Amino acid sequence: MKKQLSILMVALLASAAVVAAELVVIVNPAATAPTKEQVADVYLGKSQSFVPLDLPEGSADRAEFYPKTTGRDLGQIKSLWSRIVFSGKGQAPAELPDAAAVKKAVAANPKAIGYIEKSALDGSVKSAFTLN
Repeated sequence: MKKQLSILMVALLASAAVVAAELVVIVNPAATAPTKEQVADVYLGKSQSFVPLDLPEGSADRAEFYPKTTGRDLGQIKSLWSRIVFSGKGQAPAELPDAAAVKKAVAANPKAIGYIEKSALDGSVKSAFTLN
């Protein structure tokens, strides 16, 4: 009985670790929802159609967002933005302390774009799409 319970607990913990948060890209309710390609362009510095907002470095949501949206890992993104900033061609996305701050900033600025966990979504912002 103890062995079966131990196996069950290990299986539950392992499956919980695999489940990632469901992320949504958010925009101001007055803004037109961008496509995934447009969001990638914004977060890769190729488009200024939105003002990109980021979660803190080291955030699990940030580590999930970039590969799913841009196809690049965080090291590649950091290197890309270093080159863009150094060349004077742009500024890296503003880093905000948490999802609540991102949501508040997007709600206040029709040109802002960000990403948060789907569970934090409310009427103050609009979901452009869910990341899979």
